[in-house]
Amino acid sequence: MTATLPAAGRSPVRRLAGLLHRRPRLRLSLLLTAPLLWLAVLYLGSLAILFISAFWTTNSFTSEVVKVWSTDNFHELFTTPVFRRVILRSVGVALAVTVLCAVIAFPVAFYTARVARPRWRPWLVVAILTPLWASYLVKVYAWRLILSEGGLADWMLKPLGLDGPGFGLPATVMTLTYLWLPYMILPIHTALEQLPAGLMDASADLGARPGRTFRSVVLPMVLPSVAAGSVFTFSLSLGDYITVQIVGGKTQLIGNLVYSNIELNLPMAAALGTVPVVVIVLYLLAMRRTGALSSL
Repeated sequence: MTATLPAAGRSPVRRLAGLLHRRPRLRLSLLLTAPLLWLAVLYLGSLAILFISAFWTTNSFTSEVVKVWSTDNFHELFTTPVFRRVILRSVGVALAVTVLCAVIAFPVAFYTARVARPRWRPWLVVAILTPLWASYLVKVYAWRLILSEGGLADWMLKPLGLDGPGFGLPATVMTLTYLWLPYMILPIHTALEQLPAGLMDASADLGARPGRTFRSVVLPMVLPSVAAGSVFTFSLSLGDYITVQIVGGKTQLIGNLVYSNIELNLPMAAALGTVPVVVIVLYLLAMRRTGALSSL
Protein backbone atom coordinates (compact mmCIF):
# COMPACT_ATOMS: atom_id res chain seq x y z
CA MET A 1 0.00 0.00 0.00
CA THR A 2 1.15 3.51 -0.78
CA ALA A 3 1.06 5.94 2.06
CA THR A 4 -0.77 9.19 1.45
CA LEU A 5 1.19 12.37 1.88
CA PRO A 6 0.17 14.64 4.77
CA ALA A 7 -1.59 17.85 3.81
CA ALA A 8 1.48 19.92 4.74
CA GLY A 9 3.71 17.90 2.37
CA ARG A 10 1.50 18.23 -0.68
CA SER A 11 2.19 20.69 -3.46
CA PRO A 12 -0.18 23.65 -3.93
CA VAL A 13 -1.51 22.05 -7.12
CA ARG A 14 -2.36 18.82 -5.29
CA ARG A 15 -4.05 20.72 -2.46
CA LEU A 16 -6.10 22.72 -4.96
CA ALA A 17 -7.05 19.56 -6.86
CA GLY A 18 -8.13 17.90 -3.62
CA LEU A 19 -10.17 20.94 -2.65
CA LEU A 20 -11.94 21.00 -6.02
CA HIS A 21 -12.54 17.25 -5.85
CA ARG A 22 -14.22 17.55 -2.45
CA ARG A 23 -16.33 20.55 -3.45
CA PRO A 24 -18.04 19.95 -6.82
CA ARG A 25 -20.06 23.16 -6.55
CA LEU A 26 -16.90 25.21 -6.27
CA ARG A 27 -15.45 23.34 -9.25
CA LEU A 28 -18.56 24.04 -11.30
CA SER A 29 -18.52 27.71 -10.30
CA LEU A 30 -14.92 28.13 -11.41
CA LEU A 31 -15.63 26.40 -14.73
CA LEU A 32 -18.60 28.69 -15.44
CA THR A 33 -16.95 31.93 -14.31
CA ALA A 34 -15.27 32.78 -17.63
CA PRO A 35 -18.25 32.09 -19.95
CA LEU A 36 -20.65 33.82 -17.56
CA LEU A 37 -18.41 36.89 -17.40
CA TRP A 38 -18.25 36.94 -21.19
CA LEU A 39 -22.03 36.65 -21.40
CA ALA A 40 -22.71 39.29 -18.75
CA VAL A 41 -20.05 41.85 -19.68
CA LEU A 42 -19.55 41.56 -23.42
CA TYR A 43 -22.93 40.33 -24.65
CA LEU A 44 -25.56 41.48 -22.18
CA GLY A 45 -23.50 44.58 -21.39
CA SER A 46 -23.36 45.61 -25.03
CA LEU A 47 -27.10 45.04 -25.39
CA ALA A 48 -27.71 47.20 -22.32
CA ILE A 49 -25.56 49.99 -23.75
CA LEU A 50 -27.41 49.68 -27.05
CA PHE A 51 -30.78 49.99 -25.32
CA ILE A 52 -29.68 52.94 -23.16
CA SER A 53 -28.14 54.87 -26.07
CA ALA A 54 -31.40 54.47 -28.00
CA PHE A 55 -32.94 56.99 -25.56
CA TRP A 56 -30.30 59.64 -26.29
CA THR A 57 -30.59 62.31 -28.96
CA THR A 58 -28.32 63.93 -31.54
CA ASN A 59 -27.53 67.59 -31.99
CA SER A 60 -28.88 68.50 -35.43
CA PHE A 61 -26.09 71.02 -36.06
CA THR A 62 -22.99 69.21 -34.79
CA SER A 63 -24.24 65.59 -35.05
CA GLU A 64 -22.89 65.02 -31.55
CA VAL A 65 -24.68 62.65 -29.20
CA VAL A 66 -26.60 64.41 -26.43
CA LYS A 67 -26.94 62.13 -23.40
CA VAL A 68 -30.38 63.36 -22.41
CA TRP A 69 -33.18 60.87 -21.75
CA SER A 70 -35.81 61.06 -24.49
CA THR A 71 -38.23 58.75 -26.32
CA ASP A 72 -38.14 60.78 -29.54
CA ASN A 73 -36.23 58.08 -31.44
CA PHE A 74 -38.83 55.40 -30.74
CA HIS A 75 -41.66 57.83 -31.46
CA GLU A 76 -40.10 58.65 -34.82
CA LEU A 77 -39.40 54.97 -35.43
CA PHE A 78 -43.04 53.92 -35.14
CA THR A 79 -44.67 57.02 -36.62
CA THR A 80 -42.53 57.47 -39.72
CA PRO A 81 -44.00 55.46 -42.63
CA VAL A 82 -40.56 54.65 -44.08
CA PHE A 83 -39.36 53.04 -40.88
CA ARG A 84 -42.56 51.04 -40.48
CA ARG A 85 -42.33 49.73 -44.04
CA VAL A 86 -38.69 48.73 -43.60
CA ILE A 87 -39.45 46.92 -40.32
CA LEU A 88 -42.37 45.02 -41.84
CA ARG A 89 -40.35 44.24 -44.95
CA SER A 90 -37.46 42.91 -42.86
CA VAL A 91 -39.75 40.64 -40.82
CA GLY A 92 -41.46 39.51 -44.03
CA VAL A 93 -38.13 38.65 -45.66
CA ALA A 94 -37.06 36.66 -42.59
CA LEU A 95 -40.35 34.74 -42.58
CA ALA A 96 -40.19 34.11 -46.34
CA VAL A 97 -36.65 32.78 -46.07
CA THR A 98 -37.67 30.54 -43.17
CA VAL A 99 -40.65 29.09 -45.06
CA LEU A 100 -38.61 28.50 -48.22
CA CYS A 101 -35.83 26.84 -46.23
CA ALA A 102 -38.35 24.52 -44.55
CA VAL A 103 -40.03 23.60 -47.86
CA ILE A 104 -36.69 22.86 -49.56
CA ALA A 105 -35.01 21.27 -46.56
CA PHE A 106 -37.65 18.68 -45.77
CA PRO A 107 -37.40 16.56 -48.96
CA VAL A 108 -33.60 16.90 -48.96
CA ALA A 109 -33.38 15.80 -45.32
CA PHE A 110 -35.85 12.96 -45.91
CA TYR A 111 -33.71 11.63 -48.73
CA THR A 112 -30.45 11.90 -46.79
CA ALA A 113 -31.93 10.35 -43.64
CA ARG A 114 -34.40 7.72 -44.89
CA VAL A 115 -33.93 7.01 -48.61
CA ALA A 116 -30.20 7.14 -49.35
CA ARG A 117 -28.07 4.10 -48.63
CA PRO A 118 -26.56 4.15 -45.13
CA ARG A 119 -22.99 4.26 -46.43
CA TRP A 120 -23.75 7.39 -48.49
CA ARG A 121 -25.53 9.32 -45.74
CA PRO A 122 -22.38 10.73 -44.04
CA TRP A 123 -21.09 11.93 -47.40
CA LEU A 124 -24.40 13.62 -48.16
CA VAL A 125 -24.26 15.42 -44.81
CA VAL A 126 -20.73 16.56 -45.65
CA ALA A 127 -22.01 17.83 -49.01
CA ILE A 128 -24.72 19.81 -47.21
CA LEU A 129 -22.14 21.32 -44.86
CA THR A 130 -19.64 22.15 -47.63
CA PRO A 131 -21.22 25.56 -48.54
CA LEU A 132 -20.72 26.66 -44.93
CA TRP A 133 -16.96 26.30 -45.36
CA ALA A 134 -16.89 28.91 -48.14
CA SER A 135 -16.65 32.60 -47.44
CA TYR A 136 -19.91 34.46 -46.91
CA LEU A 137 -18.93 37.19 -49.38
CA VAL A 138 -17.81 34.69 -52.00
CA LYS A 139 -21.23 33.03 -51.94
CA VAL A 140 -23.13 36.31 -52.09
CA TYR A 141 -21.03 37.67 -54.95
CA ALA A 142 -21.48 34.36 -56.77
CA TRP A 143 -25.23 34.93 -56.59
CA ARG A 144 -24.70 38.48 -57.82
CA LEU A 145 -23.05 37.06 -60.94
CA ILE A 146 -25.85 34.51 -61.35
CA LEU A 147 -28.60 37.14 -61.06
CA SER A 148 -26.87 39.90 -63.01
CA GLU A 149 -28.01 40.90 -66.51
CA GLY A 150 -26.77 38.29 -68.94
CA GLY A 151 -25.86 35.96 -66.10
CA LEU A 152 -26.72 32.32 -65.53
CA ALA A 153 -30.33 33.04 -64.54
CA ASP A 154 -30.99 34.98 -67.75
CA TRP A 155 -29.23 32.30 -69.81
CA MET A 156 -31.39 29.50 -68.35
CA LEU A 157 -34.70 31.39 -68.58
CA LYS A 158 -34.15 32.96 -72.00
CA PRO A 159 -35.28 29.83 -73.96
CA LEU A 160 -38.56 30.01 -72.04
CA GLY A 161 -39.05 33.65 -72.98
CA LEU A 162 -38.44 34.80 -69.41
CA ASP A 163 -35.93 37.10 -67.78
CA GLY A 164 -33.99 36.56 -64.58
CA PRO A 165 -35.17 38.20 -61.36
CA GLY A 166 -32.32 40.70 -61.41
CA PHE A 167 -31.47 42.59 -58.26
CA GLY A 168 -34.14 43.41 -55.70
CA LEU A 169 -36.26 41.82 -53.00
CA PRO A 170 -36.70 38.41 -54.75
CA ALA A 171 -32.93 38.19 -55.25
CA THR A 172 -32.38 38.95 -51.57
CA VAL A 173 -34.80 36.22 -50.48
CA MET A 174 -33.24 33.65 -52.83
CA THR A 175 -29.69 34.46 -51.74
CA LEU A 176 -30.54 34.34 -48.02
CA THR A 177 -32.38 31.06 -48.55
CA TYR A 178 -29.26 29.57 -50.11
CA LEU A 179 -27.03 30.93 -47.35
CA TRP A 180 -29.03 29.59 -44.40
CA LEU A 181 -30.52 26.40 -45.91
CA PRO A 182 -27.99 24.04 -44.22
CA TYR A 183 -29.10 25.33 -40.81
CA MET A 184 -32.59 24.02 -41.58
CA ILE A 185 -31.56 20.74 -43.24
CA LEU A 186 -29.37 19.47 -40.40
CA PRO A 187 -31.96 19.55 -37.56
CA ILE A 188 -34.60 17.96 -39.79
CA HIS A 189 -32.10 15.31 -40.95
CA THR A 190 -31.28 14.45 -37.35
CA ALA A 191 -34.97 14.19 -36.38
CA LEU A 192 -35.82 12.00 -39.37
CA GLU A 193 -32.82 9.80 -38.75
CA GLN A 194 -33.99 9.17 -35.18
CA LEU A 195 -37.58 8.52 -36.26
CA PRO A 196 -38.38 4.80 -35.72
CA ALA A 197 -39.14 3.10 -39.02
CA GLY A 198 -41.74 0.95 -37.26
CA LEU A 199 -44.01 3.96 -36.81
CA MET A 200 -44.37 4.52 -40.54
CA ASP A 201 -44.78 0.79 -41.16
CA ALA A 202 -47.49 0.63 -38.49
CA SER A 203 -49.25 3.60 -40.06
CA ALA A 204 -49.19 1.88 -43.46
CA ASP A 205 -50.44 -1.38 -41.94
CA LEU A 206 -53.39 0.49 -40.45
CA GLY A 207 -54.36 1.69 -43.92
CA ALA A 208 -52.98 5.23 -43.84
CA ARG A 209 -51.84 6.65 -47.15
CA PRO A 210 -48.42 8.34 -47.44
CA GLY A 211 -49.98 11.80 -47.10
CA ARG A 212 -51.84 10.82 -43.94
CA THR A 213 -48.70 9.19 -42.53
CA PHE A 214 -46.77 12.38 -43.18
CA ARG A 215 -49.38 14.60 -41.52
CA SER A 216 -50.18 12.37 -38.53
CA VAL A 217 -46.88 10.62 -37.79
CA VAL A 218 -43.85 12.27 -39.38
CA LEU A 219 -44.72 15.97 -39.17
CA PRO A 220 -45.68 16.09 -35.45
CA MET A 221 -42.41 14.39 -34.46
CA VAL A 222 -40.23 16.49 -36.77
CA LEU A 223 -41.97 19.83 -36.14
CA PRO A 224 -39.77 20.77 -33.12
CA SER A 225 -36.68 20.30 -35.29
CA VAL A 226 -38.22 22.45 -38.03
CA ALA A 227 -38.88 25.13 -35.43
CA ALA A 228 -35.31 24.77 -34.17
CA GLY A 229 -33.95 25.32 -37.66
CA SER A 230 -36.26 28.30 -38.11
CA VAL A 231 -34.62 30.00 -35.13
CA PHE A 232 -31.39 30.16 -37.11
CA THR A 233 -32.89 31.06 -40.48
CA PHE A 234 -35.20 33.72 -39.06
CA SER A 235 -32.65 35.43 -36.80
CA LEU A 236 -29.82 35.33 -39.35
CA SER A 237 -32.06 36.73 -42.09
CA LEU A 238 -33.52 39.44 -39.89
CA GLY A 239 -30.10 40.77 -38.90
CA ASP A 240 -28.44 40.51 -42.32
CA TYR A 241 -27.51 43.68 -44.17
CA ILE A 242 -24.63 42.71 -46.48
CA THR A 243 -26.67 40.50 -48.81
CA VAL A 244 -29.28 43.15 -49.47
CA GLN A 245 -26.53 45.67 -50.24
CA ILE A 246 -25.00 43.34 -52.85
CA VAL A 247 -28.05 41.81 -54.55
CA GLY A 248 -30.94 43.85 -53.16
CA GLY A 249 -30.75 46.78 -55.53
CA LYS A 250 -32.65 49.65 -53.91
CA THR A 251 -34.25 47.41 -51.27
CA GLN A 252 -33.74 48.56 -47.69
CA LEU A 253 -33.88 46.36 -44.58
CA ILE A 254 -33.33 47.13 -40.90
CA GLY A 255 -29.64 46.31 -41.09
CA ASN A 256 -29.10 48.84 -43.87
CA LEU A 257 -30.78 51.61 -41.89
CA VAL A 258 -28.69 50.79 -38.81
CA TYR A 259 -25.50 50.87 -40.88
CA SER A 260 -26.39 54.16 -42.59
CA ASN A 261 -27.29 55.88 -39.30
CA ILE A 262 -24.24 54.87 -37.27
CA GLU A 263 -22.17 57.87 -38.37
CA LEU A 264 -25.00 60.39 -38.73
CA ASN A 265 -27.37 59.53 -35.88
CA LEU A 266 -26.04 56.95 -33.45
CA PRO A 267 -29.06 57.03 -31.07
CA MET A 268 -31.43 56.38 -33.98
CA ALA A 269 -29.20 53.53 -35.14
CA ALA A 270 -29.41 52.10 -31.62
CA ALA A 271 -33.20 52.44 -31.62
CA LEU A 272 -33.35 50.62 -34.95
CA GLY A 273 -31.00 47.97 -33.58
CA THR A 274 -33.34 47.19 -30.71
CA VAL A 275 -36.12 46.22 -33.12
CA PRO A 276 -34.57 42.94 -34.37
CA VAL A 277 -33.50 42.11 -30.81
CA VAL A 278 -37.08 42.45 -29.56
CA VAL A 279 -38.49 40.58 -32.56
CA ILE A 280 -36.05 37.69 -32.13
CA VAL A 281 -36.80 37.47 -28.39
CA LEU A 282 -40.54 37.28 -29.15
CA TYR A 283 -39.84 34.67 -31.82
CA LEU A 284 -37.80 32.59 -29.39
CA LEU A 285 -40.60 32.75 -26.83
CA ALA A 286 -43.04 31.55 -29.48
CA MET A 287 -40.73 28.72 -30.57
CA ARG A 288 -40.19 27.69 -26.96
CA ARG A 289 -43.77 26.43 -26.84
CA THR A 290 -43.04 24.01 -29.71
CA GLY A 291 -40.04 22.42 -27.94
CA ALA A 292 -37.65 23.90 -30.49
CA LEU A 293 -35.13 25.13 -27.93
CA SER A 294 -34.64 21.60 -26.60
CA SER A 295 -33.85 20.46 -30.16
CA LEU A 296 -31.04 22.99 -30.67
